[in-house]
Amino acid sequence: MKILANDGISDLGKSLLEAAGHEVSTNKVAQEALASAINEQGFDAVLVRSATTVRKEVIDACPGLRLIGRGGVGMDNIDVAYAREKGLTVINTPASSSQSVAELVMGQLFSISRFLYDSFKNMSTGDFSTLKKNYAKGVELRGKTIGIIGFGRIGQSLATYALGAGMKVIAIERKARIQPIALKIGGQTIEIPVKVVADLSEVIDQLDYISIHVPKQADGGAVIGATEFQRMKKGVRLVNAARGGVIDEQALLEALNNGTVAAAALDVYENEPNPLKELINHPNIACTPHIGAATLEAQDRIGEELADLIIAFAKEA
Repeated sequence: MKILANDGISDLGKSLLEAAGHEVSTNKVAQEALASAINEQGFDAVLVRSATTVRKEVIDACPGLRLIGRGGVGMDNIDVAYAREKGLTVINTPASSSQSVAELVMGQLFSISRFLYDSFKNMSTGDFSTLKKNYAKGVELRGKTIGIIGFGRIGQSLATYALGAGMKVIAIERKARIQPIALKIGGQTIEIPVKVVADLSEVIDQLDYISIHVPKQADGGAVIGATEFQRMKKGVRLVNAARGGVIDEQALLEALNNGTVAAAALDVYENEPNPLKELINHPNIACTPHIGAATLEAQDRIGEELADLIIAFAKEA
């Protein structure tokens, strides 16, 4: 197969594919030229991350395309149902980036609890007296309650870190249950039961921290908006490393400005790659540029998983 990895692929993934006899190009093609490049260069498969979209127009324009791959979890940048209806195979790598996203979230929880996102910017003033006063109201994670909205692979991975830090975990997902979480400590595995509730409103006023891990909603609406902010405990801290739009950004700004939300950390935005200036400049928002899965280890796992799936597809074809 001839494969265009338009948003890149790890060296490991590329080498595995090439060892299996496939040709892999990592030359970036502009979005508007994607269909032409696929047709003119005879690509059988296109692999994307979050930068490139594969919509109906591209699918219709590329009759020779057989497979679309997404390196990561969410596939909202691909018209999946339409592609499958047209006979294309669509794959993704849901297991590969869970740990890296969970670790970024955990780092942000520490950051927004101890003003790490802001203090480094002001150290050059040398005014330790003022700085110590400004950052003297940090809080500890241990003993606090975190609500994890969406309890799939990433949410459950985050739970292991939060439990390890001594936090109480409540998960919110469609099906209420008790979910055992395996916590590995010192060569031993301990199962800890986590309560999963089906209705966020049942627990929202109990939460000191909230981390959201759901896909972009089918109707494009927010999971957390003005109504949810009104029900939150004053001083809550919030992290979104899922998808832009699952939190209403204007409602978030209002909640930050009126003190409902003490601080927020965002890795994703409604208008990527040009997020709202009010968000990235707000003194109580810690921002990262959609790097949840961007670790060396995760890239290797993603590349390897994509390669395995493509090799299996080619053998069955």
